[in-house]
Amino acid sequence: MKKKISLFTLAAALVAVPVLAAPGADGNAVQTRAEAQAKATQLFAKMDANKDGKLDATDRAAQRAERQAKIFASLDTDGNGSISRPEWDKHGADRAAKRAERGEKRSEAGEAGEGKRHGMRGGHGKRGGHHGMMMGKADTDGDKAISQAEFQTAALARFDAADANKDGQVTAEERQAQRGAWRAKRGAAPAAPTNQ
Repeated sequence: MKKKISLFTLAAALVAVPVLAAPGADGNAVQTRAEAQAKATQLFAKMDANKDGKLDATDRAAQRAERQAKIFASLDTDGNGSISRPEWDKHGADRAAKRAERGEKRSEAGEAGEGKRHGMRGGHGKRGGHHGMMMGKADTDGDKAISQAEFQTAALARFDAADANKDGQVTAEERQAQRGAWRAKRGAAPAAPTNQ
């Protein structure tokens, strides 16, 4: 179950954020359905680590191993194959400095009235979360793998949901409205049962 949720979380993050949140390929604020479809094709190819035409636990493990190797290499600054105490301490200091910088930017943004939240993680603080459920729905045949067709269908369904006026384009306003709807849905508490 954990592997399925992790795979779905990764796939959802890549489908939901870049496919919908990104402006069109031509750099404008409007994304067409064709651009969303092309982006989904590119993302699937990137995520399909073993190039077997499906996203499953094998791809997730390969991506995790690649990410871990990159993290290790970034910590092992002298390239000797081990992480010394000074390397570890420098990494900790660098992370603390970045957190402080982000905090200052958030504070400045709040003072300027921008009110944007930065650093929000996919899955809304839980492993799997909203994105895991989305990708669970993408696995329409229940084989615990997402085919390219299933991935494409899920990406286009999200595009179509964002395209409020059904003109084949998603504007910045439509993206913002959809994010607002997701937040509202996520924040809505289930109705309490009534006793009669």
